[in-house]
Amino acid sequence: MNGIGKGNGTGTLEGAVIAVAGAAGPAGRATLLRLAEAGATVVASDANPERLAEAVDAARYAHGGATVTGDTVDLLDLSAARDWAAKTEKEFGRIDGLVHLVGGWRGSATFEETDLADWDVLEKLLIRTVQSTSLAFQGGLQRSDRGRYVLISAAGASRPTAGNAAYASAKAAAEAWTLALGDAFRRAGGDEGPRTAAAILVIKALVHDAMRAERPNAKFAGFTDVKELAEAIAGVWDKPAAEVNGKRLWLTPQP
Repeated sequence: MNGIGKGNGTGTLEGAVIAVAGAAGPAGRATLLRLAEAGATVVASDANPERLAEAVDAARYAHGGATVTGDTVDLLDLSAARDWAAKTEKEFGRIDGLVHLVGGWRGSATFEETDLADWDVLEKLLIRTVQSTSLAFQGGLQRSDRGRYVLISAAGASRPTAGNAAYASAKAAAEAWTLALGDAFRRAGGDEGPRTAAAILVIKALVHDAMRAERPNAKFAGFTDVKELAEAIAGVWDKPAAEVNGKRLWLTPQP
């Protein structure tokens, strides 16, 4: 793992309140489990209410006594995102993190075959949801003594390939937006440095147990297991804000 260590597993997130956007997929499920295990109160959201309920129930069941809640939030709507942030802070008294796991992929065999309709989809999934969550949660994160905004990005944003023009461009835009948030946190910290951090975890691609079962002979070279990603997410809180703010933290070899 390049750029950040794993969480230390000693409950360093005890008492923290962390929101997870895009929580119902495999990475979201692993993240809910890891954050609950570390002692955090976890507030999950996803566009799919059935899958979200299953993910929340699984995290609660695995860690009896953990507070894990779920909300169906339209993160394309800034006012809805702001309502979610305000509700979370009002209910739990603080907000210490936003983990952005909203994903999606569209691509083509060649550059010439790129369909601009793919961009329309990816702009909403990969950029607009980052804009909404960052603007909605910035104030609450800055009021925290350990606020973190964590974006999951892809190595392709730094080295786009011909068939991934729309996807790589959307990921690069999401990274730029998150780095701008990091600069806002830096400015807010003044001479003492940032108290709050916006960090980017960069992967090649994700793999999970179901994928391995479906393709038992595949190597998945360079892929990050969703459990390893969840460990790295928790590990962002182990580092001082100044060490991770505005940084790309590579979980795959840097191109």
